[in-house]
Amino acid sequence: MSDIRNGDGLPVDPADLPYVFADAFNAQDIELLDALFEPEAMHVVRPGQTSSGARRRALLPTVVRDRIPITVALRQVYAVGDTALLINDYVHDGVGPDGAHVHSEGTATDIARRGADGYWRYLISNPSGTA
Repeated sequence: MSDIRNGDGLPVDPADLPYVFADAFNAQDIELLDALFEPEAMHVVRPGQTSSGARRRALLPTVVRDRIPITVALRQVYAVGDTALLINDYVHDGVGPDGAHVHSEGTATDIARRGADGYWRYLISNPSGTA
């Protein structure tokens, strides 16, 4: 990951977006997490169930509170102009809210867009990948 971000922590390279997300997620930085998504962005909660816009934003505190730390490893970035496809592996590993050990992993396929301000944000976040 490059160290090039703007003063608000937003990535200037699409390849940095998953890493900035992981840092914000692990820090439970709701403000930065929200800033990493386009206002109308869609999050695929699970195949067939999505949240977007105000509903997606309203769920952020619960998602962060109930999750354990995440690590990511970027596989591929395919960018054309201001749109990018990001494919990355992720792992959640640690102790869950109930005190039990939790381990989950997968491959996310996400669409990002570079805004007029030059920073990359998620347009579609799909942690289920091709599932």
